[in-house]
Amino acid sequence: MNNFAQSFYNWYKETIRNPKYRWLLIGASILYLISPIDFAPDFIPIIGWLDDGIIVTLLVSEVSALLTQKLQAKSKNPTNDQPVEVEIKSETIG
Repeated sequence: MNNFAQSFYNWYKETIRNPKYRWLLIGASILYLISPIDFAPDFIPIIGWLDDGIIVTLLVSEVSALLTQKLQAKSKNPTNDQPVEVEIKSETIG
């Protein structure tokens, strides 16, 4: 069972980091969470909520890791969006 969980986590992590499939996996995760069809039905206490909890945890942790990486990359490579100071010297002709 541990091997299955680790394999699923690795697949989820690699797929969500692939820009081609990222939004598809995020949408599928959200759809799974709101769908009444689950691996373990939600009316079963604890066990029914466990699969939803795992998906929520994976989704939140991976999306937050992606956002953190994006913010760190943006702070290392500042763009030209920041204002530039220009000093204007005036000379008198005369």
